[in-house]
Amino acid sequence: MAEFLTALATYGFLQSALIAGLLAGVGCGVIGTFVVFKRIAFMAGGIAHSVLGGMGAALYFGLDPFAGALIAAIFSALLIGAVRLSWKTQEDTLIGALWAIGMAVGVLFIAKTPGYSSDLMSFLFGNILLVPTRELWWMAGLDLVLVATVALFYRQFLAVIFDEEFARLRGVPVTMFYLLLLCLVAVTVVLLIQVVGLILVIALLTLPAAIAAHYVHSLGAMMLIATGLGALFTTLGLVLSFGPDLPAGPTMILLAGGVYILSALVSRQLHRRRARRQAAMVRG
Repeated sequence: MAEFLTALATYGFLQSALIAGLLAGVGCGVIGTFVVFKRIAFMAGGIAHSVLGGMGAALYFGLDPFAGALIAAIFSALLIGAVRLSWKTQEDTLIGALWAIGMAVGVLFIAKTPGYSSDLMSFLFGNILLVPTRELWWMAGLDLVLVATVALFYRQFLAVIFDEEFARLRGVPVTMFYLLLLCLVAVTVVLLIQVVGLILVIALLTLPAAIAAHYVHSLGAMMLIATGLGALFTTLGLVLSFGPDLPAGPTMILLAGGVYILSALVSRQLHRRRARRQAAMVRG
């Protein structure tokens, strides 16, 4: 820990990595809660893996790969959402197809780009230590968009998540807000790719919110706890990976996964104890 703190005060790239992790925690806390509540992790996975096509195309044409990722992610989100709303029976097939096609297109474009191998590994598994200052501004801007949109339309999102039919009866434009939610998921995916890569992005998107769901049932409380956990996992993952020179992204995910398993066991025991206590009160 002391070695990491010394290096943190010395090296700018570590400071940038720490800031990137904290910014990623905001996205995975706020939007990850919606993903867990709505149970759309598979859709988020399809969006995440399809963005490699946009990143590869942008890299091939000399453009910013994360701008390409953002365009591809939003396009995939809108396409998946439209199919889900219109042809529910074909939803899984389309997600699987986008998942595979996006990866294949991205690999082909990157293969034709000079110096593709290191970029491909960075896109797939992330490298938080190489996040430049320019990308930090990107991440901060995306976080601002996410938080502002959720704050502005919180009640509408709440209605769409819990009961779409009731929301329609209340006059909420369900289709618009459902597609907007998927676009926010797409933005968050691009945000988290900076940290853990597109292969591991779903874990960081869902695990903090899933842990929070073991103990609270309020959406707002889940968002706050999940945001804190996301920031904690990225920070501790960075610290733990520094000494042994391990990849930071996988270390963060292993830490989050371990805490989730432990939390699930503890939550189950607490639930059983609470059930026994209630049964004893009924008998008494």
